[in-house]
Amino acid sequence: MQAHRFLLIFFVILLSATIARAAGNVPREINGFVLGSSIDEYDFITYRNFLKDVIIGEIGGFRKGIISYGVCEKPGEIVRIKMKYKNSSKKFYKQLLKRFKKRFGKPDEFTGDAFGIVLEWKWRFRDENGEYITLTLQHNLKNPDQNIGNMVKLTMPERIKAERECFNKTCKTREMNCPLSMRDESWDNLIPR
Repeated sequence: MQAHRFLLIFFVILLSATIARAAGNVPREINGFVLGSSIDEYDFITYRNFLKDVIIGEIGGFRKGIISYGVCEKPGEIVRIKMKYKNSSKKFYKQLLKRFKKRFGKPDEFTGDAFGIVLEWKWRFRDENGEYITLTLQHNLKNPDQNIGNMVKLTMPERIKAERECFNKTCKTREMNCPLSMRDESWDNLIPR
């Protein structure tokens, strides 16, 4: 009984020490960027991104969507629409693919993976103004790095590229220097602390 009590006390002390050590060594920072701090503290960051996203809630046959628009070259112009269908089944995906083919013809390219985990077909178009537009239909129920379920994407790649170029050009002219401590490439700045 005495040995049993000793082991219990030993494990309680060991567990307490482990929890205390872990609590004192929780990483919250990488190269001066601190979790929980305000982004406004980093006044040298002049722009967040060349596109802004608006999240769309459930609407019609869609569970959610993301509408991306430009902020530089043509502010407010929608350049990408991603909509996730409510029905995430493979059967529904096959029905969609059949109807897409009927409306838009044979896809130009299979952009999914070779293992059949992500099924993705892409169509390419030029509209009456010469704008390049891609249409993508995707099915994924296994790869957590991709959107799970069925999704349709409509994109203007050239407009996205123009937004990126405008953004990069503008950032270079308005660039503010970040603190010298953040420019340091030592291990201390490379590893979270």
